[in-house]
Amino acid sequence: MFRPPKAYRNLRFLSSPQARGLRILSEYIEPLARFQKEKVHDTIVFFGSARVADREQARQTIAAARPPLSKAQAARLLATAGYYEDARELARLLTEWSMSLSDGKARFVVCSGGGPGIMEAANRGAADAGGRSIGLNISLPFEQLPNPYITPRLSFEFHYFFMRKYWFAYLSKALIVFPGGFGTLDELMEVLTLNQTGKIKKKIFVLLYGKEYWREILNLDAMVRWGMIDEHDLQFLQFADQPQQAFKQLTEWLTINYPNDREGALPAR
Repeated sequence: MFRPPKAYRNLRFLSSPQARGLRILSEYIEPLARFQKEKVHDTIVFFGSARVADREQARQTIAAARPPLSKAQAARLLATAGYYEDARELARLLTEWSMSLSDGKARFVVCSGGGPGIMEAANRGAADAGGRSIGLNISLPFEQLPNPYITPRLSFEFHYFFMRKYWFAYLSKALIVFPGGFGTLDELMEVLTLNQTGKIKKKIFVLLYGKEYWREILNLDAMVRWGMIDEHDLQFLQFADQPQQAFKQLTEWLTINYPNDREGALPAR
């Protein structure tokens, strides 16, 4: 006798347009359950380009390029490799510091978009320190795969960009933005807008890493002159050019603004 599957076991239904709300809800509830189980309630988020590599990979790319890269192209590859190395070092420093605050489990857990480039560097730096790190990966047509340095039980795969961005913002206490493209700008502007409009009630430290790059890309002073933002809106942004400098700014701010460890609790909103 035929027995139809229960609705929640019906994969055809769950993949249908009618079940989109359930899929969206799943991308909220399933990560929430895992974060609660792992007692993750404070994160330091790294944003930045997926197109950068470490110096060794950059040199290999230059050596293998056919036709050979121009001097300008090779110099650019090596220059952006510096951002990879800096992100890795900063993530290592922050994870070591965070692990020193409690019982060896980092309170402020490094979180990235889970892919290559700056994302990989952040997860790799946390692994260098022997700590956990989060990867919020997104399914893309060109198959962005999770990098190998994410803590497996904190590796996530999202379908919806807005749910992925929700989890970036919900737990973050600090945001470090390395040079990047459209995706990096999108993520940065979303957090700045939420801050400016008061939709985020908590304090988030926003640090732009690489002053030369960001001063060229973001002409925020012009936005003030044109009256499109207020001068006090710029208070949301700080700059750094060296891992130790960024580490000092971040740890001092986090120590002042988030002094207490709320073990096992997700932040109230």
